[in-house]
Amino acid sequence: MSSLNKAMIIGNLGQDPEVRYTQANTAVATLNIATSERYKDSNGEYQENTEWHRVVAWGRTAEICQQYLTKGSKVYIEGPIQTRQWEDKDGQKRYTTEIKALRMVMLDSKSGNAQGGGKPQAQNQNQGGGKPMSSNVELDSNFDDMDDDLPF
Repeated sequence: MSSLNKAMIIGNLGQDPEVRYTQANTAVATLNIATSERYKDSNGEYQENTEWHRVVAWGRTAEICQQYLTKGSKVYIEGPIQTRQWEDKDGQKRYTTEIKALRMVMLDSKSGNAQGGGKPQAQNQNQGGGKPMSSNVELDSNFDDMDDDLPF
């Protein structure tokens, strides 16, 4: 049987995207995205639990993140979860787990989004993290009109 490694999150950026460039001049953006769950505890009081996710976008997707996303932006991210290992300056092995953003959709409304237009924008990237499969693609549906009953 095959396996599947795919994360899908909708959340808000905790800070502006941090963009660096590789030696080959490829953009790499690091995003910190918060997702929240609200529930009633045993006393009937509402509680909120926030999870933070580290997301990495490459190439054109990284450049779009830098251009259009800011702290507080609502975004949909889709891609595999990966763990990287490296050595710090003291020679200690370090690990980080992150989501590799192969698809990014900006969910902010027209007034809260620098690009305007009022419709979410999608950015797809191929599996190899190289060139995007397509440039910004405008979606036909408006997420503001959707019910809160999401299937995931």
